[in-house]
Amino acid sequence: QRGQAAAIALGHELVAGEVRERRLAAWAAFARAHPDGYLYCFRGGLRSEIVQRWLADAGIAYPRVTGGYKALRRFLIDSLPASIAGLDIVLVCGRTGSGKTRLLPRLPRSVDLEGLARHRGSTFGRLLEPQPTQIDFENALAIALLRCAQGARRTLYVEDEGRNIGRLYLPPELRERMAAAPRIELDHPLADRVEVVLEDYVIDLGERFRAAAGDDGPAQHRDRLQGDLARARKRLGGERYQAVSAMMDEAFAAQARGDGPDGHRAWIARLLHEYYDPMYDYQAAQRDGPVLARGRREELAAWAAARDAKTGE
Repeated sequence: QRGQAAAIALGHELVAGEVRERRLAAWAAFARAHPDGYLYCFRGGLRSEIVQRWLADAGIAYPRVTGGYKALRRFLIDSLPASIAGLDIVLVCGRTGSGKTRLLPRLPRSVDLEGLARHRGSTFGRLLEPQPTQIDFENALAIALLRCAQGARRTLYVEDEGRNIGRLYLPPELRERMAAAPRIELDHPLADRVEVVLEDYVIDLGERFRAAAGDDGPAQHRDRLQGDLARARKRLGGERYQAVSAMMDEAFAAQARGDGPDGHRAWIARLLHEYYDPMYDYQAAQRDGPVLARGRREELAAWAAARDAKTGE
């Protein structure tokens, strides 16, 4: 209420002595570790300006975002439509377990939407880590698309997604482009897809639970998968749900006895064949975009590389 000068004086009074030195040391260490970084506060006001001044007094020149986080957020929101319009989107499609996320980094240019959302996109897609907020997801997506738009290539590969990835939703501009985009389609036999699901949802996720919860990890892992299965109960039907649930429980029990994860293949195969595959086939029939190529991961990676070399896009 007494003006900017009084606010600055009060700030120096509140953050002085050892407190100031500790904070300055932490800021200086961050600046040295991240030489390409920027300072900002919520509105780009006095807090970041004071920190910048203190760093300068310590011999560290560090840039500051004028306008702060609010200006960054506005810039990123405004950049999304132009970035999306400047890219030729190609969808990566395929039945559950085809390894779509595994293919993405092998393509000339891609954005991993599920990675940004920290969710695998399916009923069983939750990870141990919480999803980011919608705002943070949109910011990360806008930054990824800006980076893609900087190069000469225009083609961008993204995994086919619904409106939502977990509790997060895709920006409408991106969904509209994806709805009619051409696609490449992974085609792997059921046995291959069972192995991918086993690795991702049983072995890898199980290791994460054990790392986070120790001896309680296996039980928490089982409860997570059973809870996810229960969410699909209505679509599965009561009889099929009970059968798959019992198969899953037996697989976890066998694993606890030291038999390893092999017993999980049975319920995974049934769930893919009787639930996920029919749902994918129905949704695929509704798509408008043409299929540019179809094959296994290595075949589509080679096709995309050849296309990129030929067109430069």
